[in-house]
Amino acid sequence: MSLRVLAILQARMSSSRLPGKVLLPLLGEPMLGRQIERLRRAQRIDQLIVATSSAVSDDPIAEQCAKLGVLCHRGALDDVLDRFEQAARPYAPQHVVRLTADCPLADPQLIDQLIGKHLDSGADYTTNANPPSFPDGLDAEVIRYAVLHIAWREARRQSEREHVTLYIATHPERFVIETLSSDTDLSALRWTVDEADDLELVERIYTALYQRNAAFTTQDVLQLLEKQPALRTLNTAHRRNEGLEKSLAQEKHTQFRPSPE
Repeated sequence: MSLRVLAILQARMSSSRLPGKVLLPLLGEPMLGRQIERLRRAQRIDQLIVATSSAVSDDPIAEQCAKLGVLCHRGALDDVLDRFEQAARPYAPQHVVRLTADCPLADPQLIDQLIGKHLDSGADYTTNANPPSFPDGLDAEVIRYAVLHIAWREARRQSEREHVTLYIATHPERFVIETLSSDTDLSALRWTVDEADDLELVERIYTALYQRNAAFTTQDVLQLLEKQPALRTLNTAHRRNEGLEKSLAQEKHTQFRPSPE
């Protein structure tokens, strides 16, 4: 089986800041299901697969995927790079889209735009988050599968195994990297879910917009924030990329042996 674009949505239950967040209810459905509902509207994704761990704690994610009719791969808990590579390998995709399951406001049109820029430019790696200009929670990355495989084979540091694209992003001399930027800097907005107040914001956005239009857009959210400016700062006390900062601070330069080819 061979695909052009495979999207991999990474998910786990063992979040340290908000445990089990990906299955917390959002308007009566698990947050994971709400995000998948949005991702399925992306036109340039050929296949979507959820990549979770083989830990017992992640059994509920696999069960939810079965209910939603979405493919699920289970692999290493901490070596997320290996989990991605193993999830992608059976499909032999040309390109892999990396997404995370704590972003229930994911924008399918933005993802399509990012994929288009990646394909048109011939880049090895394309991101809309480095430097950030979109709201935190709309991040996406597109990687040529051959380059993902190189990273999987060569990355050794603990942080490079936990954060899938870190090895690629920190070697611009080796890989062709492109960035998609917003016309307006929206990076101060926080739409991801890592803390209780993040979930409160997303719940209030869904309550205001979903019943009127289940396919509400980023522009709809921005218009809501203009009408209710208090929402803009409800959760902005938290820093962007705190998880990556923590990983780098605790870096122990653990050596990993890549799995056999």
